[in-house]
Amino acid sequence: MATVEARPDRQAVARRLLDSSSELSYDPATEVDWETPLDAAHHGMSPEWCSLYGTAYWAEMSPEQQRELTRQESASVASTGIWFEMILQQMILRDFYAKDPTDPAFQWALTEIADECRHSIMFARGSAKLGAPAYRPKRLVIELGRAFKTVAYGEAAYASILVAEEVLDVMQRDWMRDDRVAPFVRTINNIHVVEESRHMKFAREETLERLQGAGWLRKQINGLVVAIVSYCIVTSMVSPKVYANAGLDTRRALREARANQNYKSMMRSSCAGLMEFLNSAGLLTKAATWFYQRANLI
Repeated sequence: MATVEARPDRQAVARRLLDSSSELSYDPATEVDWETPLDAAHHGMSPEWCSLYGTAYWAEMSPEQQRELTRQESASVASTGIWFEMILQQMILRDFYAKDPTDPAFQWALTEIADECRHSIMFARGSAKLGAPAYRPKRLVIELGRAFKTVAYGEAAYASILVAEEVLDVMQRDWMRDDRVAPFVRTINNIHVVEESRHMKFAREETLERLQGAGWLRKQINGLVVAIVSYCIVTSMVSPKVYANAGLDTRRALREARANQNYKSMMRSSCAGLMEFLNSAGLLTKAATWFYQRANLI
């Protein structure tokens, strides 16, 4: 990635993030209750965030089926988070390779990677406790991610990181406050929200830093790249396999989920602040907007 001279204010942000991390961080191995068996009376997410909530199919499902579907979807979202966190870690390591280790931004980058490693393990253990299999994106998306993590740099990398973090942040803020959600899932969400708030601050700062002096064409290209990445992330969050694993008719479930206006509205509302930031940064281009609309983010 392009080398950018650290500005004093950028260093100050990194120092504040390091201080915050030292004061408020969690160890999921001890903070999350891994020992208490899963209570099937709880949801895996707030039902309103389920892809079928509000549909005719949802109304026909028993409460047990509804809870099982939310648990499967929660695990699918977590699996998608693990997949992108692995991409994120590789991009940040590549970005800070051979840079000044005394720079607070360098130290924060390593701190963020350490956070993401813990988050991925936490999500993996949480998915297993929810009784879900390993959900993975489609093969094409996996290969596109492999290429992206290898070549992405600058604002394209950090704005993409921001998209993944912000989409999860809004929904998890709802889940962590919802008594209907399994207590251990709420703890996982709380940990992720607290620690990801620092990651989002860093991603915004790095995006703006890398955009300094960027011309129209560069913003057009990178705006499109970020939008395509966003589309791949969002459309991978709910695997089609969750419906079969919840005992549902996959074809009908997919048909009703694709037409579900409630879910689309929830996604759009969750991304309002993100779209405002991308627009102010010059990355919400006409071509990018098409992909965001297809992903129901705008």
